[in-house]
Amino acid sequence: MKRKLFFSLLWCAASFAAVAQTKGNKIDFTEYTLPNGLHVILHQDKSTPNVAVSVLYHVGSKNEVQGRSGFAHFFEHLMFEGTENIDRGEYSSLVQKAGGALNANTSFDRTYYYELLPSNQVELGLWLEAERMKHAKIDQVGVETQRKVVQEEKRERIDNQPYGSMGENVFALAYKEHPYKTMPIGSFKDLNAASIDEFRDFYKTFYVPNNATLSIAGDINIDDTKKMIEKYFSSIPKGSKEIPRPSIKEPKQTEERRKTVYDNIQLPAVIQAYHIPAQGTEDYYALSMLTTMLSGGESARLTKSLVDKQQKAVAAGSIPFPTEDPGLFLTFAIANMGVNVDELEKAMNAEIERVKTEPLSNREFQKLRNQVESNFVQQNSTVAGRAESLANYAVYFGDANLINTELQRYMNVTKEDIKRVANEYLTKNNRVVLHYLPKSSQPE
Repeated sequence: MKRKLFFSLLWCAASFAAVAQTKGNKIDFTEYTLPNGLHVILHQDKSTPNVAVSVLYHVGSKNEVQGRSGFAHFFEHLMFEGTENIDRGEYSSLVQKAGGALNANTSFDRTYYYELLPSNQVELGLWLEAERMKHAKIDQVGVETQRKVVQEEKRERIDNQPYGSMGENVFALAYKEHPYKTMPIGSFKDLNAASIDEFRDFYKTFYVPNNATLSIAGDINIDDTKKMIEKYFSSIPKGSKEIPRPSIKEPKQTEERRKTVYDNIQLPAVIQAYHIPAQGTEDYYALSMLTTMLSGGESARLTKSLVDKQQKAVAAGSIPFPTEDPGLFLTFAIANMGVNVDELEKAMNAEIERVKTEPLSNREFQKLRNQVESNFVQQNSTVAGRAESLANYAVYFGDANLINTELQRYMNVTKEDIKRVANEYLTKNNRVVLHYLPKSSQPE
């Protein structure tokens, strides 16, 4: 009885700590929208003399049309080619000469550009992003250059990497209708077949102020930054085209789908992917905590059981894909020498069944909550992290203030919630299973 009371007090303390954390370290920000539709979020933090300037375009691979995959990822590269006022290849050198760094990334749902700069160079970041938005250079030279770059990236990161095609195979097997069936990198065939006019049309449709969020965090003066934003962005016209949003809903999966892939690998692997609700839903938070429990560190369940105790795997883990539409909960394991995939899959299934049937101990649950809280705080510990989180929350949920309140949604998850979502979503009929085997074992 005393032990139960002790852990109950620990839970209460953790909940109060989460509330205190968000209140005591509240992230203040200013938010407004320009007449051309550009959404702006400004967060001042004078603790260090640097700033993150970022633009999130609400366009990812799910916005592409059939037969023209890879456009959003292609534009991630193409929009570093230059503009009417920035010569080809100068984007990086301008930022590096100013003592900064820059990069971009593309997902199913968004494209994100950012510069990390000394705070006295914030105007440079704004000018660069305004140039990219107003008149990016989309000519034949740039298109051909980036076609080669993207193709080389695909060869290096996917085609020639052990297990590199995992994402392509998992999503293509799991989705039959929804655009998530195609990975953001797309296909060579589609990119090679596209005309310059198709690329220009994609740019005019999606890379416009009314489809963008400008998020700036760091050592800035809010009023001065507003004036600079007005100077560089207010004259950019609102997009004249309707921004397409896919309305396709993936039909409910009613039976298990399986596939065997023969790859240039030495050790077999098993990948299981279950359909789950979209990010931001109540069940998503419970499923996200479940993945942390299964693979959040060396003492997590999959690693502890499959790698350490049973020695059936050299690596094992679990990943929830946070997507705007319903996504996937993925578990994987790479077999130890001499362990076959059927044996490995059986061991993985046993760990999932444990979650469904065995009660979660108070001690493990408290450790899980501590991990989730630590990860959340760490994610927003830098100005770059805060700029990205503010943009994500504003675009996906229409509420940038989730940066101050979302942790409590995780803390509201109970032990019973974790067990419930495991039983509801981690079912055989709701999953796809891939076996990766060495090419040497492929039948003639």
